Amino acid sequence: MTHTNPGVIADMKNGDVACDSYNNYKRDVEMMREMGLTAYRFSLSWARILPEGMSNHVNEAGVQYYNNLIDELLKYNIQPLITLYHWDLPQKLQELGGFANPLFPDWFEDYARVVYERFGDRVKMFMTFNEPREICYEGYGSDSKAPLLNSTAMGTYLCAKSLVLAHAKAYHAYNNDFKPTQGGECGIAISVNWFGPLTDSEEDHLAAEVRRQSEWGLFAEPIFSEQGGFPKELSERIAAKSAEQGYPWSRLPTFTDEEIALVKGTYDFMGVNHYTTRLCSATEYMEEHAMPSLYDDAGVGVTVSPDWPTSMSPWLFQAPNSIYNALTHLNEKYNVPKFIITENGWSSDYTLEDDERIRYYRASLESVLDTIAAGVNLKGYMAWSLMDNFEWLEGYNARFGLYAVDFEDPARTRTARKSAFVYKHIIRNRLIDHDYEPDTMTMTIDE
Repeated sequence: MTHTNPGVIADMKNGDVACDSYNNYKRDVEMMREMGLTAYRFSLSWARILPEGMSNHVNEAGVQYYNNLIDELLKYNIQPLITLYHWDLPQKLQELGGFANPLFPDWFEDYARVVYERFGDRVKMFMTFNEPREICYEGYGSDSKAPLLNSTAMGTYLCAKSLVLAHAKAYHAYNNDFKPTQGGECGIAISVNWFGPLTDSEEDHLAAEVRRQSEWGLFAEPIFSEQGGFPKELSERIAAKSAEQGYPWSRLPTFTDEEIALVKGTYDFMGVNHYTTRLCSATEYMEEHAMPSLYDDAGVGVTVSPDWPTSMSPWLFQAPNSIYNALTHLNEKYNVPKFIITENGWSSDYTLEDDERIRYYRASLESVLDTIAAGVNLKGYMAWSLMDNFEWLEGYNARFGLYAVDFEDPARTRTARKSAFVYKHIIRNRLIDHDYEPDTMTMTIDE
């Protein structure tokens, strides 16, 4: 996409080299050691391991890179957490329809088995997919992520069913054939931003629930709920809208009883990518939709408080108690699964003096403490991100890294931001000191 349609990227650049971790993985691990990290989550590229998409051709150079990274992490007692899919489908599979092809779950299981076989002896925590909503809605139901399919009426829903079934097949493959000898865990990383009611009215509370269902319930409900299947209220709205629009059936496909059983309970933990909050209304801030779509089906207005600080990313605001609100809700709804916050972070420009990011992380980790105090089984927290990277359609304009990357330097030099020193202080002292100021900007490893 970035080569054939570069105009969709904000700065007209691509991810061919990006931060070049392929050649800099030892420096990456050194940065983790500088901060005192005990775990590192990274994502595999399906296309790097299986260039044609299928396991008949394994790219051994790609496998060796991941082996090198995993071994370097373990050398310094840093636990690797692997995500199998993070939005880069092998092009050959996309040309066959990608997630819209009903054979996709089989293709994904095949890929997952290669991953478990090659890395499961050392990696004990796997996530199948990163952010299903962004894959399905932004990639298939709109035009804000690859493959820019923009099939608004049905793309999101065809992708959703396929993705959920693929997750289940990959989970069962691990649980049945690899976990008995490897002893690891398998889950999924879902983007769960908080959606609360604009007012305390019953209508706005329902609007918030429907928006939550459309954002993450579409994917979480089949896996984590007791009843399984797609969420009830959203399903009813899609069916009603489809009938009004003249469709002879709901645009949301159904699961068979066998598929519901296959998917339900396929998790050892729930990975939560959390960044921000929206306020939902049944009557205000409504958007006009010319075509059938996920958000037209949901029929909910959203807004933010004018008091919330803004970031370099137009979607990212700092809202109070955001992690607490999301995690306590999930905990009650899904009967206390184990949670890991697999992403949480703030975007800025290139600056090294990133006080806004520091403010965000301190507030987030205070919210984490409140969440644990409320009885949520939250077992891990991952900052996004270790370093600046290619932020998809935002290109290199928005920077999320604790370490800045100089993308103009062929060596892709990494430099610790002020936030890296503050994060290190929190890790080392197990304390959020809101008055702490680093007395130096030189990062060293604590031996």
